Amino acid sequence: QVQLVESGGGSAQPGGSLKLSCAASGSTVSINIMGWYRQTPGKERELVATISRDGITKYADSVKDRFTISRDNLVYLHMKSLKPEDTAVYYCYARSWSGVNEDWGQGTQVTVSS
Repeated sequence: QVQLVESGGGSAQPGGSLKLSCAASGSTVSINIMGWYRQTPGKERELVATISRDGITKYADSVKDRFTISRDNLVYLHMKSLKPEDTAVYYCYARSWSGVNEDWGQGTQVTVSS
């Protein structure tokens, strides 16, 4: 099993920037895909961005050209040109090579408002 702990987040004004980080522990050798999802009250959790162990990235259309995901020992989400609609709880995500195991962090709040 993998444990994921997010850090970063907080509040920003529209047009501002924030950076999220996620540290994985436990059976990290089993992880292939890592990434970020987000959720707002009353809505389903949605994909933000993912990155594979060999660096292949995937982004939601709503964040392309504004958010960048990267990975070394941690996985990062660099968010720029933030919009109020980016306000959500952001969850770190990890999926194993087999695709069978998925793990989630506890979530971190991002609020974008003036």
